[in-house]
Amino acid sequence: MLDFERKLAVFSSFPELVRKDVSLGRVNFHYEQSAYDKKTVGYHLHPNGNGFVYAALVPGAAADDRGFVNIRDADEDELRALIAASIASLSARPGAGGDADAPKPPGPAPKAGDASAAKAAATPARWTNAERQELTLAFEDDLWYVFSGNHLESAFETYEEAEAYLREEGFSPGG
Repeated sequence: MLDFERKLAVFSSFPELVRKDVSLGRVNFHYEQSAYDKKTVGYHLHPNGNGFVYAALVPGAAADDRGFVNIRDADEDELRALIAASIASLSARPGAGGDADAPKPPGPAPKAGDASAAKAAATPARWTNAERQELTLAFEDDLWYVFSGNHLESAFETYEEAEAYLREEGFSPGG
């Protein structure tokens, strides 16, 4: 298993990827030139060695239902090949009809309540706790993000997961 620093070095060796530090010491890598809405290639690389590569469009990849492959035990050659395949898959745009004809990469299936919750989240929602601390819940790129100021606190696939997290942390909607 590669350590965290070596995994970061492998991802960083791809000049087309942009590093994005997120919460809890984790790091994401985005491919800004993606032909799709999906831009995340490396997801939640963690100092404990865990992390994921987006591979929903990579033929033969053993991706989970969200399209990610766990890279915890990948060696350097496997990791490089998977990253390169992910970038290539996000670069390809099938068909010649332009953006409207390009398929969206598969993502998580919509969960109950997400469509109406997404409409309600056209603007980010403020959540506060008894100490008047404030977090913001926003829907972007098919995920629900919780921000503390400009800092990403957490990300969730569904509104229900984000709401449960906020309530467990003692926050309620509004200000």
